[in-house]
Amino acid sequence: MIYYLFKYLNSIDFPGAGVFTYVTFRAAIALILALVVSVWFGNWFIKMLKRKQIVETQRDEKTDPYNTAKKGVPTMGGVIIIAAILIPILLIGKLHSVYTILMVATTLILGIIGFADDYIKTFKKRKDGLKPIVKLGGQVILGLIVGLTLRFSPAVTMTVQVEKNEENKEVVMETSKVKSTRTTIPFVKSHDLNYADLFKWAGPNWMYKLAWIFLVLLTVFIVAAVSNGSNLNDGMDGMASGNSAIIGLTLLLLAYISSNIKTADYLNLMYIPGSEELVVFLAAFVGALIGFLWFNSFPAQIFMGDTGSLTIGGIIAVAAILLHKELLLPLLCGVFLFEILSDLDVKRFVKTGKKHRIWKKGPLHDHFRTSYSDFQKAWPNSTVTFKGYGEGHNTVHHEVKITIRFWIITILLAAFTLITFKIR
Repeated sequence: MIYYLFKYLNSIDFPGAGVFTYVTFRAAIALILALVVSVWFGNWFIKMLKRKQIVETQRDEKTDPYNTAKKGVPTMGGVIIIAAILIPILLIGKLHSVYTILMVATTLILGIIGFADDYIKTFKKRKDGLKPIVKLGGQVILGLIVGLTLRFSPAVTMTVQVEKNEENKEVVMETSKVKSTRTTIPFVKSHDLNYADLFKWAGPNWMYKLAWIFLVLLTVFIVAAVSNGSNLNDGMDGMASGNSAIIGLTLLLLAYISSNIKTADYLNLMYIPGSEELVVFLAAFVGALIGFLWFNSFPAQIFMGDTGSLTIGGIIAVAAILLHKELLLPLLCGVFLFEILSDLDVKRFVKTGKKHRIWKKGPLHDHFRTSYSDFQKAWPNSTVTFKGYGEGHNTVHHEVKITIRFWIITILLAAFTLITFKIR
């Protein structure tokens, strides 16, 4: 709203109003404002939750021996993150931008799904929360909204780099805005993959139609996978919020590169007109997460719950898709990926009853704080043994050490993601 006021003031040459035309200025303001809102609102929100006894009650000593001390800590802290994102965006974002609309829709849709899950767990005292099929249904709907918007909205375009002078190999930016099924991949000279190339066998009349269908379905899969990965990563104080802030900052840099024709040209990446609004949104996202860490770092004063974890995962997924960087997510979100794989591995071995398995517990971060004796307490009739772990192996790590090491790994993955643009 303030953006439109300053836009009008700039049109009548009001001194200083033009500063709002700079995306870097608006992004900095969004980050600071989100951080302030999350700290100020968070303090009030935590007191209100404690007063109304909206606290964690589902910790089970048998299956989660290290978390029993966290009973009584307020949950639903994702509300703080959502509020700290949306308030700056409503004030200084371009609300008519299709990118802003999609990111706000992502925040609200997954926020509502996560809130419903937390509400059922907290107020209805049903520890399973919302049915998985309902969660998945919401994620599928969001993925379809994003994917179909990419396909049919005239506001979602890109400008790709082409070689106009083959003799001198001079690369310039193509001037026309086009709908494209191109995406970015690492380690190749052009950095581009056109999904349509995967369907050349279908002929020129069908290859692009099939490419768009594939891209929409891929969008649905990515939204569900990353939001669930973030949800699994939310198991220790500061874990998901810290990792997501690092990932969000990386996407912010990629959004700035993609929204600036000069930097996109320099790094030989696709230029995406209008994507500067993703820079502003992601700045608010990072600021909100940093502010939330004020309360969520060890020992946590509040948990984000599914209200926060599903939302931040969805934001990461949709932002990457809108930037055509979705194929970089397995690297950038490597921690989320291994959380999912380790959890699936544990469930598979428990279900099949096999005697050998790699992880003592899933998801991955719980493996490092679970001793052999704790596993035996949780599964007293189990004959499972672990590769590389004897019965006397009871070494566990404090969750602060695990959390910080996961942050370090995410920083390394983020740096390597950025380096791939210069490794060809």
